[in-house]
Amino acid sequence: MSDALGLWGVPLAVASGAIRVGTPFLFVSIGECLTEKSGRINLGLEGTLVLGAATGYAVSLHSGSPWIGVLAAGLVGALFGALHGYLCKLPRVNDIALGIAMMLLGMGLAFFFGKPYIQPSAPMLPSISLGFWSESPQIRAALEVNALFFVGVACAAALWWAFASTRAGLVVRIVGDSADAARAMGYPVDLVRFLATAAGGFLAGLGGAYLSLYYPGSWNERISSGQGLMAVALVIFAHWSPPRCLVAALLFGGAGALGPALQAVGVSEGYYLFYAAPYVLTLLVMAVTVTPGRQLAGAPGELSVQK
Repeated sequence: MSDALGLWGVPLAVASGAIRVGTPFLFVSIGECLTEKSGRINLGLEGTLVLGAATGYAVSLHSGSPWIGVLAAGLVGALFGALHGYLCKLPRVNDIALGIAMMLLGMGLAFFFGKPYIQPSAPMLPSISLGFWSESPQIRAALEVNALFFVGVACAAALWWAFASTRAGLVVRIVGDSADAARAMGYPVDLVRFLATAAGGFLAGLGGAYLSLYYPGSWNERISSGQGLMAVALVIFAHWSPPRCLVAALLFGGAGALGPALQAVGVSEGYYLFYAAPYVLTLLVMAVTVTPGRQLAGAPGELSVQK
């Protein structure tokens, strides 16, 4: 694509890649944003993402419908999130340590049960062509966008509206800012966090289904490349704001698409360094935002990062 359009193809490839690569970041980050707004950190979303990818692919293969696979991936993500939420409320259970354990469990389950699905070809999610107006096949290919991206945008907008304008969103924010105040007002802190963690897992599961059923569109054990863990840094970078999570997801997605775009226009030396751009960006985000004595704007008061 980029080679046919010359250097002008680079920004086009990066922009289209930002959507393709950034969509899983979007789902996982808004799911983690919801969970952290309730005062809980879920580092297990990497495992949820991989498990959702395996589940979505397997169900799509057996049912013949990728959309049923997407729903199944979300439900498995919700169940995994619910398990995390239940265990977190037990005495002397640390959110961070449990999240790491859940991440390993989710990846282990996905790798074990997903081995028979590495070779078979499952039905893929269709794309929406936004380049119908162009006669260039390169532009039409660049402007093919999966419907799940628009679902993610709608979820980010709905979550922002819920936090700002609904009683349920206010309760989640109160629980996340001060558990003692929430209990004094009669709100069930453990239940709110349980539901928020389950809902966050559902969204992460959808992100996993996108990976296996659209881009890259296959199931293998290295499909996530650490996107679930990077989403935690992305939420901090976005200051716990769903619209900013959308912008940050596109930024991370564009960084991930930079290497292939340069390779496509004939850059043969050093382009592979740009494949590491999302990981470098994650380190920079953490170094800039999480420093001793620095107040994290927008951070819920009950989060461990604030204590």
